[in-house]
Amino acid sequence: MLTLYHSPYSRSSRIVRLLDELGILDQVEIRIVGISRIDGSGSADPANPHPEGKVPLLVHDGVEIWESSAIILYLTELFPDAGLGRPIGHRDRGALLSWLAWYGDVMEPVMVVELTGLSHPILTSTFRGVKEMTARLANQLQETPYILGDAYSAADLLLSSTFVWMPKATPDVPAIRDWVARCQARPSAARLLEYDRKLLEA
Repeated sequence: MLTLYHSPYSRSSRIVRLLDELGILDQVEIRIVGISRIDGSGSADPANPHPEGKVPLLVHDGVEIWESSAIILYLTELFPDAGLGRPIGHRDRGALLSWLAWYGDVMEPVMVVELTGLSHPILTSTFRGVKEMTARLANQLQETPYILGDAYSAADLLLSSTFVWMPKATPDVPAIRDWVARCQARPSAARLLEYDRKLLEA
C-alpha cells in the first residue's frame, strides 16, 4: 500500500503531480496534513508521521521515504512504464541521479540563501550562487529542450517546480523561461492547481 502525506501548495504538491504523470493517482492514498509555513501560519500535525512534521512523506507497506528527490526516484522506479525515470543500465541514468541530487545539494540551498539575503564565502564555496546555478541550468537547456534531452522526465518536474512556486525567481534567460513554460504546458500542471485549490476550499 502506498500513502502520501500532503499539504496543499507545498513541496508535496510536486509529488502529487508526479503521481498524476505516472498515472497512479488511483493507486495511492493521499492523506492531507497541516504543516508549519514560512509566513508563520499552520503547525505540525500529529497525524503526520514525518519526524520533522514536514511533507512530502511517502509510506510504502510501512516503509517511510522522505525528501522529494528520494520519493521521485523511488516512484519512477516502482512505476517505470511512464518513462519519467531512467532504469539501471540506461545511458541517462547517471544524469538523472545527478540532477535529482543537484536539486537538493545545490539548487534549493542556493535559492534559500538568496531569498534570505545571506552572504558568506563558505556558503558560496559550498553551494555556489545564483549566477553559477543559472549558468548550469542554461548550459544544459540551450543544448536540449528538457534536462535529459528531448523527453520530459522526473528531473524536469523537480527542478522546474522551484520556479513554478517562485515565478519571480525564474532567471531572465530565454532557455530557462521557455523550459519552465514547456513543463507547465503539460496537463498535469493545471490538474494539480485545481486539486490543491479544491483542498483549500474544502
